[in-house]
Amino acid sequence: MTFETDDRKGTPIATLEEHRPLIALGGVFIGLAIVTLLHFTLPNDVAKVLLDRGGVGYPISVQNGIWIVFMVGCGELFVRFRVGGAETRQLNQKYLPEDERTILQASDLGGIYRGVRRNSDALRCFLPRLIQRAILQFQSSRSIDQASSLLNTSVEMYLHEVDLRYSMLRYLTWLIPSLGFIGTVVGIGRALSYAGDPIHIQDPMLLNEVTRRLAISFDGTFLALVMAALLVFLTNIAQSREEHALNLAGQYCLDNLINRLFVQTETPEDSNVTGKHAVT
Repeated sequence: MTFETDDRKGTPIATLEEHRPLIALGGVFIGLAIVTLLHFTLPNDVAKVLLDRGGVGYPISVQNGIWIVFMVGCGELFVRFRVGGAETRQLNQKYLPEDERTILQASDLGGIYRGVRRNSDALRCFLPRLIQRAILQFQSSRSIDQASSLLNTSVEMYLHEVDLRYSMLRYLTWLIPSLGFIGTVVGIGRALSYAGDPIHIQDPMLLNEVTRRLAISFDGTFLALVMAALLVFLTNIAQSREEHALNLAGQYCLDNLINRLFVQTETPEDSNVTGKHAVT
């Protein structure tokens, strides 16, 4: 019995990970395009809130920077969701026997190992990596306990690896509200500077102008908090998806590899059990 793999569906994880800088750069350009589109389509009052249009130094503004950083975060989320989907699809590759009667001996594992190695993501996805590690450990030690122990240790290590993959997203979700608060501080400082200018002290519209400037600065913080909350929500979904795929991969290896391993203790002449032989 042989187990063929099909890696034609989906983008290889290696390609996605290698192109992360390009995807981030694409997020910057998309952010600039969104800012430009909003600038020309939004009413003036709305554009003041979302873009700080008309503010000092516009089009360079904190709100525009928030939009760009948000789109870079969306690019990271795109990669993480695609990787999570690729990890989940590995469970459908039929690397291992999944019936209820097959057992495996050391002589059977070479073909499985080669089949796993043919996959384009054999060194990236969790499931093929777990299978390869467990097979190599069993082949070298002929110990089911050691193979099982290595499987458990590998799953724990990969959980930490998943967590590290989200370090950039965690930074971006921290950066966005920080930019919002920076914008608020800058806006408050400019409003107070405007109010303290002797030229404007006698202006009957002074209070209205100061209030307008403060409102715009607080609106920028509100925009940043909403975007950060959305990124955090999507990040949690993506990370849970990858961790769930890893847990399923561990269970798959335990059920279809570790629990099927058989160590031959009898002589070949007396043994009635052969590799990948149906259990009677």
